[in-house]
Amino acid sequence: MTFPINLHAVKAIYLFELARTWRTLFQSIAAPVISTSLYFIVFGAAIGGRFTAVDGVSYGAFLVPGLVMMSVLTESVSNASFGIYMPRYSGTIYEVLSAPISAFETVLGYVGAAATKSMILGVLILLTARLFVDYSIQHPVWMVAFLVLTSVTFSLFGFILGVWADGWEKLQIVPILVITPLAFLGGSFYSISMLPPLWQKITLFNPVVYLVSGFRWSFYGQADVPVGISLAMTALFLALCLTAVWWIFRTGYKLKN
Repeated sequence: MTFPINLHAVKAIYLFELARTWRTLFQSIAAPVISTSLYFIVFGAAIGGRFTAVDGVSYGAFLVPGLVMMSVLTESVSNASFGIYMPRYSGTIYEVLSAPISAFETVLGYVGAAATKSMILGVLILLTARLFVDYSIQHPVWMVAFLVLTSVTFSLFGFILGVWADGWEKLQIVPILVITPLAFLGGSFYSISMLPPLWQKITLFNPVVYLVSGFRWSFYGQADVPVGISLAMTALFLALCLTAVWWIFRTGYKLKN
């Protein structure tokens, strides 16, 4: 029986990228979990006790979806960008491009591995958070859906970044100067309803707001933005990333020259 997709090729790229995670287990998994745990200790336990509940949810529990989403965002971009940049840097990308592998299969292998790492990290942070705060998940199916959608979308964005970057410095510019500030200002640590009216409107231009809001809704049934709009905005960003990846392979941008 034949498949329209070269599963052997996808599996080879996917497992190779996952193997790199196990070789750098502390950097890839342990370090993000430990750093996020510090947020729970400082903000959730130490400082959180001085805050009143946010929309009827204790501040420590309120932090959980935001911190998980922030970690998933940053790790998705980092994993995917590094995953495609290294073959370009070492020159092995030409072996992939010359192999009987389609563009879709190549992206599926690299992005699938990066998204899998991010989802594993998200689950581990959720389990770790249980050690510090009590939280509930009212809509577990939607929680998984938002986790998968966010991991895939930002892994695609990271793939684009890894193709665009032509040096290690460029590879770090967008995550440090764009992704991290957007994550911090996207409602990870607070509800945007706490902001003055003008800043509430300005914040709505931050795409991370819709991700955090939708993900938090799956936990507590409350959101800064209607969940339908959150899904629509995430789907729009996913479509833009897919279009950009299609154009990269269509033109060979920084891959074939």
